Amino acid sequence: MTSIPKGTRATVLPCLRYRDAPAAIAWLCDTLGFERSLVVPNEDGTIAHAQLTYGNGMVLLSSIFDTEFGRLMTQPSKTGMRVTQSCYLVVNDADHVHARAVEAGAPIEMALQDEDYGGRGFTCRDPEGNIWSIGTYDPWAN
Repeated sequence: MTSIPKGTRATVLPCLRYRDAPAAIAWLCDTLGFERSLVVPNEDGTIAHAQLTYGNGMVLLSSIFDTEFGRLMTQPSKTGMRVTQSCYLVVNDADHVHARAVEAGAPIEMALQDEDYGGRGFTCRDPEGNIWSIGTYDPWAN
């Protein structure tokens, strides 16, 4: 029987779009600890494609373009800051990342707290309003 998921590092990769993708890349790296794996800029300074790694995970992102795929998505600023999906980052020290997020001016949507199901975490927004939950809870360990 053939396995559907490919045997690679991470098989679920969130894809994000940003009005100012270069600034979003800088914020994600400087604040949350992502690392640039591949960044493909266009001549006009927009980002055609970027891959940011986070441990054995990765997000893909680009600037917003009026393409067939781009028209399927919208930004939080167009929906009253509501989103339909978010990302969760498993970290070693939620307090440390929380301090970095606060220092960077990230709106904290859910306070840093110990969770009933284990772990410690918080939820914040990036500069364009996307939701990021960060915590020490490791679903792979349970």
